[in-house]
Amino acid sequence: MAKCDEGYRCEVCGRDVTSIIDSDLYLRFVIGELDPEILHTSPERHLRCNPVLSQFIRCDGFERVVVEGDFGAGTLDPEFVDQRTDLVTRGYLRLQEIAASEHDGDVTSYPLPEAIDRYR
Repeated sequence: MAKCDEGYRCEVCGRDVTSIIDSDLYLRFVIGELDPEILHTSPERHLRCNPVLSQFIRCDGFERVVVEGDFGAGTLDPEFVDQRTDLVTRGYLRLQEIAASEHDGDVTSYPLPEAIDRYR
């Protein structure tokens, strides 16, 4: 079976990441934190298996993640937390749009506009 037919395994828990809306890999790509050139070779994780990123998602239907300690939002600069929450939440909403659409599979159209500009 081809790699694309196998799906992606989470490097943390070992289970398949079966939906783009559960994908840490695609969220990082959509928000501009993962170069398109290495998308296909980068490790995958469930969003919940990367709590440091997913703690910034504020969306109905996504159970809030709280991180304790140095990397928890409660210990970070409030302005950074606001900016990060805005970006990551918009990225998560974009993943929901992609999942709900009949897209042509062109991953270059997935990122947020500011990420597309950065990738160019």
